[in-house]
This record gives sequence, C-alpha cells and structure tokens, in this order.
Amino acid sequence: MTLLRLEGVSVRFGGRAAVDAVDLEVAEHETVCVLGPSGSGKSTLLRVVAGLQPVSGGRVLLDGADQAGVPVHRRGVGLMFQDHQLFPHRDVGGNVAFGLRMRGAAGRGAYGSRVAELLELVGLPGAQGRAVASLSGGEQQRVALARALAPSPRLLMLDEPLGQLDRGLRERLVVELRGLFARLGTTVLAVTHDQGEAFALADRVVVMRDGRIAQAGTPLEVWQRPASEFVARFLGFENVVPAVVSGGVADTAWGKVPVPDGAPEGAQRVLIRPAGVTVGADGLRCEVLSRTFRGTHVALLLGPEAGPVLEAECGLAGAPAVGDRVAVSFAPAEVVVLPPQ
Repeated sequence: MTLLRLEGVSVRFGGRAAVDAVDLEVAEHETVCVLGPSGSGKSTLLRVVAGLQPVSGGRVLLDGADQAGVPVHRRGVGLMFQDHQLFPHRDVGGNVAFGLRMRGAAGRGAYGSRVAELLELVGLPGAQGRAVASLSGGEQQRVALARALAPSPRLLMLDEPLGQLDRGLRERLVVELRGLFARLGTTVLAVTHDQGEAFALADRVVVMRDGRIAQAGTPLEVWQRPASEFVARFLGFENVVPAVVSGGVADTAWGKVPVPDGAPEGAQRVLIRPAGVTVGADGLRCEVLSRTFRGTHVALLLGPEAGPVLEAECGLAGAPAVGDRVAVSFAPAEVVVLPPQ
C-alpha cells in the first residue's frame, strides 16, 4: 500500500526548477534513499514532503490525503538532520521527550517509560541523564534518531543522517538502522550523497539529476543496469566509450568487446565495470599507471595501447606493479550497453 505519493511536484526559485515535475511513490514499510549530486534537488524534495518548502506545482499525498496547507507538526512525519539539532540545554532524556510533548504523542506520565524504551532501542540504555555535550558523534546521532522515532511517525525522513560520522561508524550504523527499521516496520525517505550508505540502507534507490528522477529501482537493479551514462558516472564508473554494437560484439576504442545477449545494436555507449576488465596473458596490451589497495582487491588504472585509460580490479595475490605491461580481456557479464541520453 502506498503511503507517500508525489504527483508532478515542482519547486521553482525564480526561473530555475529545483524540482521538476517529480512523480514518486513510497510504500508502507519501505526505505527509499534519494541520491544525487549537489544541486540535483534531493534535499528540496525532502523539505517539500516535510512541509518546509511550498510547491510551485503538483501534489504531496500521505495516506491518500493532499498535504496542501497542512503544517509540519500535523503531517505525522519524523525529521532527522545531518547536524542532529539537539538542544544543548536539555539532557538526553529531555531531547527525546521533546518530540513527545510537541505532538502530544504520550501522556505526561508515560514520557519516562517511552524515553527509556527508545534509548534501549537505539543502543543507549540508561542514558537519560547524560549531557548532550558529553556524547560522541555516533551517540548524538542515536539520540536524534530516538527523538525522531518518539511520536511513532508514519513516515521518517532522514537528511544526510550519517554525513558527519567517520566511515567505520557510518558503516556500523547503516547496518543497525536497516535492522531497526525492519523490526519497527518504519517507512523511511532518506537523502544522502553517500552511495554506499544508500545502497546498504535502501529497499529502493532514486537517483536525481537537475530536479528530475534519472533512475529508480532496487540497489541491485541500479548498480547492475544504470539507466544512462549520467547514472553510471555518478555511481563511479568511468569506463564508458562510444561503440557500434553488432552480433553480440561492441566495436570500441579498446577493440572488440563482447556484450550480453539481447543488447541493443547500432551506435551506442558502452560501460565496462572494472570487475569486468580481466588481467591475463592475452588481449589488449596496457601499462599499469597506478594501483590502489582497496582491502578486498587492488584497483588498477591502465594505459592501453589504444583508447582512453581503463579502470580494472584484480585480486591481492599477484597484482601487477606500476609500470608493468599486462594484457586485458573483457567479461560480457560486466558490460552494459547504456540507453541513449
């Protein structure tokens, strides 16, 4: 069942469309993450749903009800921002209870038990009396989450929720958040610039460009089949070249590249993921320009004898050194014929 529906939503600032005729649905109990470069409209979209930004056109519906004219505090949504926005003069318990008091979500006598339950839920049991200033960044993030969850919002909205945390902590919290939202059945609309965070957290990913949706799908769908060169490059893939596809083969600047069965033919643009550039004894001759340790593999930048530089991946054992001459071939499973722009 659809909880949130955007119908042709637009926001204009002067002559510029920050959000341009966006249609989007979020189902109950679904986590949707909106990705995009700076200025793509993702944060404006979140503010529209929250009621913090009026629309220039279109409708926002929650549970089928048009939210035009409905103020923020009556929309039944929870908000959690990158900078936490905790009250420094209140202790942890006071911050969490604030949302309950503002929305009348519990009787005064029930505040204490509800606050304790929420802090237990986010992994801060017994922290009610701690000062906000004494908390680490990760602990402040947990308090902000508890406060947003306090009134049991029908929709929880997260704006760059883990943006100020270090990478290790972000990775741990993403796993915890996904498990928590699944247990609670929370419906989530999140905005983030971090692709890893979005792909780990979301049931569905929405990529925005210039105020419009460039692609929407499950993390696996978007990763395996980018809808355009823009999406491919936004995801970090750089091996994109023009090609002429015919008979299961793409004729490219790197030579003949096999493509998956059923790929469209004619003049196209082709993406080869780094995992599909296989270092071996035969194939396109290249020089290793750089190598970077990535933990589970080595990332290589290759200068081929023909065509632009190539990004490749290989295992840790036997990875070639900078300056080595190698040959590469291409795995069709990692080749994507991109739709026209």
